[in-house]
Amino acid sequence: MSFPRYPAYKDSGVEWLGEVPEHWEVKKLKNIASFTGGGTPSRENLDFWGGPIPWVSPKDMKAEKITQAEEGITQEGLDGSTSALIEPGHVLLVVRSGILRHTIPVAVNAVEVALNQDMKAIRLNDEICSSSFLLRWIQGFNDQLLLAWGKQGATVESIEQDYLSRSFVPLPPLTEQHAMTNFLDRETAKIDALIAEQQRLIELLQEKRQAVISHAATKGLNPDAPMKDSGVEWLGEVPEHWEVQKVKHLCRHIEQGWSPQCENEASEGDAPGVLKVGCVNGGIFRPGENKRLPPDLSPIREYSVRTGDLLISRANTKELVGSAAVVGEDYPWLFICDKLYRITVDRSFASTYFLALYLGSSAVRSQVELGASGASQSMQNISQSVLMDLPIALPNLDEQEAIQNAIANECCLIDELVAEGSRGIQLLQERRSALISAAVTGQIDVRGLVPEASAV
Repeated sequence: MSFPRYPAYKDSGVEWLGEVPEHWEVKKLKNIASFTGGGTPSRENLDFWGGPIPWVSPKDMKAEKITQAEEGITQEGLDGSTSALIEPGHVLLVVRSGILRHTIPVAVNAVEVALNQDMKAIRLNDEICSSSFLLRWIQGFNDQLLLAWGKQGATVESIEQDYLSRSFVPLPPLTEQHAMTNFLDRETAKIDALIAEQQRLIELLQEKRQAVISHAATKGLNPDAPMKDSGVEWLGEVPEHWEVQKVKHLCRHIEQGWSPQCENEASEGDAPGVLKVGCVNGGIFRPGENKRLPPDLSPIREYSVRTGDLLISRANTKELVGSAAVVGEDYPWLFICDKLYRITVDRSFASTYFLALYLGSSAVRSQVELGASGASQSMQNISQSVLMDLPIALPNLDEQEAIQNAIANECCLIDELVAEGSRGIQLLQERRSALISAAVTGQIDVRGLVPEASAV
């Protein structure tokens, strides 16, 4: 679909802004806005926490409109910190977070909130600029602003307020801003609905994938096979000829790796890197999930990753702890961290791949989650003893191979559909970003596309 352009343009005077429609103004953000930071009340004072005031941090910035936060503080907590009460209608911005490597999270608060120290609130002169327009402008110039606002020499990703305040913002007349945001709200809602449909399809495919693995790894491929009680309540019936034993009887060795202080970036080429715990998520080994080892540290070679290694996450969220995957080739420059277990399987009894599939089945996952421990839901631990004492119903090696091949064939088809859905989502997201960018840079004349909006 093509959209109309403005009849005339002018040089904005700012290299990275380029040309803007002739009647637009260009102003520094500090001349039309004021800025408010945030802070964290003392965690030691319980009276400061659990109150009705949403305390917004980067983890809450997952939507364009903020109506709540994961944590709340009391009025006493607000008074006892450097945070301030932010009235509705401010533009909220993440100014310190790893996500700033690629995205600037931005939103408008619909309710009163307080902020943590990694956030900024921008209060605009609403006779010149609307909050909704600035939000879309930041989204549309995301890549350019990451460069323009980035703090030089910072050890963590952050936005320098001085750079932020001195940014030049191209400003259409206020009625035109409202027309633009109404247009974008309408068009992005259509795209978001299509993305949601694709995401739901992917979720259904992933559920089917899990069901395929779970049934084959615990019940086998023959629906007519005689069954017996496994003697394990959560495992239920298993094929009569399968032998029930414990995982530890199939393992020759279990070990953990090491956790040196690493760089944030992943290793490139054959540069040494230490695997992150997420390298086994979803039952698939992902070598790119690693952190580069600093050049002044020598790798511990015995922790290098080899073909056939069974890696299991020792620590992660409750939904991911205990995830298992098999390494398909040698990676002599990658090393396991101390949050990963490496198991050497006795291949005279069990296939490494079959054991990994079994550990990923729904019945076993439920037991791993029950056996995990930790004070925080975001970091649970699974002990060696819990893993080693898990019961397993085991067919002979030929049947194990047949099961893993059948699972691989069916999951391959599902994975292709998931990949196709993911590509569709990526294209839709690119379309969304391009549309926003075209509107806020004046490449689309929105004035005739929507009825003139009233001020909001």
